[in-house]
Amino acid sequence: MSVIPKHSGTTAFKSISTVCGKGIQKAAKMASRNPIEMIATMLILSSFTYFYLFNLARTSDIFSGTVTRLYPTSVYASEGTEFQHLTRQHIPAEDSIKIQLKQVLIADPTKNLLDHDNLVSILRLENTLENTILDNHIGSFGYHSLCYKTKDQTCFSHSLSSLFEFDPTSEIDTVDLANKIHTYPDLLQDIFGVDLNSSSASSALLSFAFNTSTAYRAQLSHLWEQRVATLNGADLVSLSNATSQVDLFTWLFIITRNIILRIKELIEMADNIDIIVIFSGYLMMLTTFYSLYTNMRSIGSRYTLATAVVANGFFAFMFALLTVSILGVDVYPVVLAEAIPFLTVTIGFERHIKLTKRVFEYSKETSLTKQEIRKTIQKAMSSVALPIARDAIMEITVLALGAKSGISGLREFCLLSALLLAYDFILMITWYTAVLALKLELLRIREINSASTKGKETTGTGYIRRTVVKAFSDTTATSDLHLKTDEPFIGRLKLLMIVGFVAIHVFRLCTTTFQGASGPQVNITEPGIANVLDKLLVQHQASDSAHLPLYVEVFPPLPFRFTSSLDKKFIPDTIRRPLEYLFDTYAVYVQHPVISKWITISLFVSIFLNTYLLKIAKQPAKSTVNATVNTSVSTPVNTPVSSTVSTSVSTPVSTPVSTSVNTPVGTPVTVDTHKPHQPKKVHKHQNTGIARTLDDCMSLIHTPELLSDEEIINLVQKGKMASYALEKVLGDLERAVSVRRALISRASVTQTLEHSLLPLHNYHYDKVMGACCENVIGYMPIPVGVAGPMMIDGESVHIPMATTEGCLIASTARGCKAINAGGGATTILTADGMTRGPCVEFPSIVGAGACKRFIEEEGADILKEAFNSTSRFARLRKLKVALAGKLVFIRFSTTTGDAMGMNMISKGCEKALAVLTARFPDMQIVSLSGNYCTDKKPAAINWIEGRGKSVVTEAVIPGAVVEKVLKTSVSALVELNISKNLIGSAMAGSVGGFNAHAANILTAVYLATGQDPAQNVESSNCITLMKAVNDDQDLHISCTMPSIEVGTIGGGTILPPQQSMLDMLGVRGPHPTEPGKNAQRLARIICASVMAGELSLCAALAAGHLVKAHMAHNRAAAPVPGSCIKS
Repeated sequence: MSVIPKHSGTTAFKSISTVCGKGIQKAAKMASRNPIEMIATMLILSSFTYFYLFNLARTSDIFSGTVTRLYPTSVYASEGTEFQHLTRQHIPAEDSIKIQLKQVLIADPTKNLLDHDNLVSILRLENTLENTILDNHIGSFGYHSLCYKTKDQTCFSHSLSSLFEFDPTSEIDTVDLANKIHTYPDLLQDIFGVDLNSSSASSALLSFAFNTSTAYRAQLSHLWEQRVATLNGADLVSLSNATSQVDLFTWLFIITRNIILRIKELIEMADNIDIIVIFSGYLMMLTTFYSLYTNMRSIGSRYTLATAVVANGFFAFMFALLTVSILGVDVYPVVLAEAIPFLTVTIGFERHIKLTKRVFEYSKETSLTKQEIRKTIQKAMSSVALPIARDAIMEITVLALGAKSGISGLREFCLLSALLLAYDFILMITWYTAVLALKLELLRIREINSASTKGKETTGTGYIRRTVVKAFSDTTATSDLHLKTDEPFIGRLKLLMIVGFVAIHVFRLCTTTFQGASGPQVNITEPGIANVLDKLLVQHQASDSAHLPLYVEVFPPLPFRFTSSLDKKFIPDTIRRPLEYLFDTYAVYVQHPVISKWITISLFVSIFLNTYLLKIAKQPAKSTVNATVNTSVSTPVNTPVSSTVSTSVSTPVSTPVSTSVNTPVGTPVTVDTHKPHQPKKVHKHQNTGIARTLDDCMSLIHTPELLSDEEIINLVQKGKMASYALEKVLGDLERAVSVRRALISRASVTQTLEHSLLPLHNYHYDKVMGACCENVIGYMPIPVGVAGPMMIDGESVHIPMATTEGCLIASTARGCKAINAGGGATTILTADGMTRGPCVEFPSIVGAGACKRFIEEEGADILKEAFNSTSRFARLRKLKVALAGKLVFIRFSTTTGDAMGMNMISKGCEKALAVLTARFPDMQIVSLSGNYCTDKKPAAINWIEGRGKSVVTEAVIPGAVVEKVLKTSVSALVELNISKNLIGSAMAGSVGGFNAHAANILTAVYLATGQDPAQNVESSNCITLMKAVNDDQDLHISCTMPSIEVGTIGGGTILPPQQSMLDMLGVRGPHPTEPGKNAQRLARIICASVMAGELSLCAALAAGHLVKAHMAHNRAAAPVPGSCIKS
């Protein structure tokens, strides 16, 4: 068990992150593997969504000939009272009689509606309205089934049909209908808005009352209104559906006119602060779009990717609107017009810019011709997916909470924003990722086809563009244009907008912003509507339900006009007729039952062919490679080419090099029968046999795949290319190692490295570069063996050991066997704290003493707070201060999670010293590491205070096992341990070396698991104790190791072979729930392994078997050179 306090777990968060990460990776993988299919699928889905939303919006006044949007007006009357006006937020009583008053307005200033023919047209329309049957799957419902019925069970309506019996199958009576209407003055006033003295009328208002006391009847009433809004009669047509009667240009003219007039109307209605808020929103939206295009241009795409991001947002907006519509939430065009700029700025494009930048950064690491685009996309997605997903989930959560609020306007905005953000994220990892993959594939094909053409650099930018990029960029540096940015400004701007938006609603600072209930309502004081409401109230008071309250919603009228007045042409016939013919022909063919299917099939065939051709284009030109290889093979086998090579080293290449690129430059092309197991890698860079001058080679330096290895070597030797930068310049890491190897070999005395047995091929150089090694010339294989299994804290563990010392693993395995026979090893962790000991200096010892007192008293908490602020995992546990004259040594001891932690603790020490310097201005920092740590040097402070993980392990071995397995006795082992490990080490003045060979086992495990082997100096501190127990029958053995410095992340643990050993031990990477648990477990395993090695070696010494075993196992026949490496 451990005496170290455990960290609090975050299992739920880790599991959600894992599931989210896997889902994102699968989506990105599918999109990058099949970009055309993904793009086509999203376009098809977006098209269907667009058509649905367009048909849904056709009844909007923006698309019709009307200008002003009217909202329903609600009135309420209880028993014995008149109607009272109510707000939209008012909820009527459950027992009230609910009525919806639908109106139809027939208006035409060019017509006299009191004429006989026009009255007949109105009667025909009324007959159509009253006999309109809804969809069959709902049932046979019409107006007579849904209307509000009076006491005599007749439908309440205010129309001409209530006066005339109209039979559409018979001729209209010749009686002058106008004269008959004049006998009803109330009808003239209510429907036509004229008195008895009038002989003409330009409008007629028809009213129909619906009983909507149940939600189902209210839904049917809404469906009836939608059906009426799309009616097209012979004489009268609904303006909501009038677009089918006008040409395209007239329809666009109507939309433009309505939008302009609507904006003018809203400006006249709104307050000044409303106008300022909306105008600021649109201005910020335009700035956001401009910054998007500017950022994308700086990354390397002029317009394509920025336009794709805008399309991504537009598709997400359509999907969000569709979902909102399905959920039954009303979002009016005015609300959308006000919300769009705030949605754009709030959601933003930072995620797409960050992903694009990362993709282009990875794509520039090597030449595109040598990359697998799919892996590049997935690598970039892996690096940014989780932070982007985390931010998106947090924003969606906050917006979802806002959607649950009861504030009108805020609720709808937050719901739409949350859905928009979710769809935008989904489309980004699918559709936009496919666009990025397609973009890189096209760039790759272009690079293959024009490899010899040097790419042009992006033009410079002006001051304004640089300023905008700096303000709205989300990274610390751009890859082009030399643009530098600091902290992201857009995040703070978005936060301020959201806070301001919430404040607007909480404090009611604005009246129209996002308010679904705002805007003009139906005027119920007009005589026509007021008279209808009075008559409706009279009918209700005369009915059996008069004791119940009456709730009436007066809806805006549905406009109808005569078809003859709609025949207006704004475009000359010479332009309009060809376009109309084209569109009409297209509409006919698209609706044709056979041709439409052929169009669909052609679409899929086109997608398939484009995908196939793209995949063919992605393949390299094999014929050229094969031809070059065949030419190189034709070289005589025994012909050396060293003379050619030596010439090219000292002068520009002037002699063709006819060797294959598979053979190291400078060697005879011969068949080596001793090494048939080492196939060479075929590089894409082939020698064309053309002699190039130094200037020619310099012109191709940006396309190194066109240069031969000898030309690269020549450039380095002439000082035109740095040897240490070969990986960055060539892009091919293995080729860079090979070229550097040749350079060093030719510059050395022996000149043997180039053709030595040091392995070169098939290694993960991408993991090494920038992390583990520089100036790489190969890798050093070390054999890895396994000792055990060994029972450690009740768990069977196989111990990996990388060593070249014979008998070491066999001896450790024997110790494991003996310990297992006694029940296994038990370990405890007594301390966990990596240390760093900076040195600071003061002008006098007085200042040094004051600093020591400050740190040991009130300053400890101050330094701890500063130190802990630098990392999520580093936590300062202890401070130890020592003086040496004016010098002050401060030993920081801190936990570092699962990392070994030297870099982490160094960063924290810098911050703590900065705080200390502010307190003591005369203090000078001598060194961040003052050897008071102490790192990679023998030191008593590590032995006494501990460093890293302090572990103690023990085991009890039965006496019979000691005799049978270890071939010795308990008493002999106890006596040898005292004489050798305790007294002998003390005689030698050892510090922490009271053991037989702890460094042997520890270093072998270090090498196998990617630890820093230099830290075996202090990590091998160990005292081994043995004692006879159980009446001197059994052996008790323990090992105490106070300074084991290990980690399971960072350093050499990032290399795949070392990671596989950590996987075998079950401690790879960070612990998912308890940071530091994996590194602590590895330290326990090492300490127990050391005990097994100690036990076996001491037993061999006690029995006199050591020399005999080494002579048997370490004197085997020498192996054939190179036979230990097989590839």
